[in-house]
Formats: sequence, C-alpha cells, structure tokens
Amino acid sequence: MALRKTLWILAGAAPVAALAASNPSARHNAGNAARPAPIHLVGIHLAGDVFVERLEPAPGGRTARVLEHVGSLHSGDRLVFVVSWRGGDPAGFTVTNPVPRSIAFQAGTGFPDEEVSVDDGRSWGLLADLVIHEGGGWRHALPGDVTQVRWRVQGDTGQIAYRGVVR
Repeated sequence: MALRKTLWILAGAAPVAALAASNPSARHNAGNAARPAPIHLVGIHLAGDVFVERLEPAPGGRTARVLEHVGSLHSGDRLVFVVSWRGGDPAGFTVTNPVPRSIAFQAGTGFPDEEVSVDDGRSWGLLADLVIHEGGGWRHALPGDVTQVRWRVQGDTGQIAYRGVVR
C-alpha cells in the first residue's frame, strides 16, 4: 500500500474546517495531480487544494471521511476543493473559482454568500434562481451546470470549500 497523506474527519463532523490549501484560480485538471502555484493579487495571497474524499471503516465500528491529496481520479470520485486566503481586505473582497468541466458541482456547501454561474461568469446567483436555455425552452439550472462559484469574503485570513464529483 502506498504511503498517503490523509486527514481523517469522522463522518457527520464539520466537513472541511481545518484543511490546508494551494490554487483556486487555475482550472483544476482532473487528470493532472500537479499542484499549480499560488497566486498573489494586490497583497492578497490565494491558495487552493483538491482532495479526494473516501469513506473508510474507523475504530468503534464508525465510518471515517478520509480526505487525500489528489493522485489519480476516476469517474464518481467525490472531491473537496479548498480555497484559502491571506492578506485579504478586512472590508471584504470576492473569491471566484472556476469549476472544471470534468467535475459536477455539488450544491450545499453551507457558505451563505456562495453564488454560482452556469454561463462561465456572465451571470451569477443562487443555484435555485438560475435558468438555462435548452432545446428551445428554459429549465432550472442543476448543480452539474455550474461553471464557476464565488464568495464574498472578509478578513485577513480565511478558508472556504466546495464539493464536486468527477464526471
């Protein structure tokens, strides 16, 4: 068995409150495990990381949620994307992250200021409020339609996350 760096979080606990990170602005390539370099904008350092989430047996008959750094990905793998910042504006700023086309966004991250786009950033809103023109008609947008996600954040440091599934 290969040595792996893992973070164990018991199932049902707060999902990603204590994860470290490395680059949100680059579109993550599901077939490329290399980590992109962090970006720096006007004194703000953004970093992101991607973890594969697996459920494994834990002591006492419980199930543990294991988050592993991405090595290789397979269809159906559950992912956690973590975005961290340092040196942010205390008054607030917006963090925008593209959702790779090979990933189906999973709604319900629990961050109240989360907005999504289903048209590559031309329009934004809550997922439940967005519609897509398809086949001569309109339909409500689904989590798999999301192309970008953004949050209005405040403070000198912080961390947010979202989930996806490899298509």
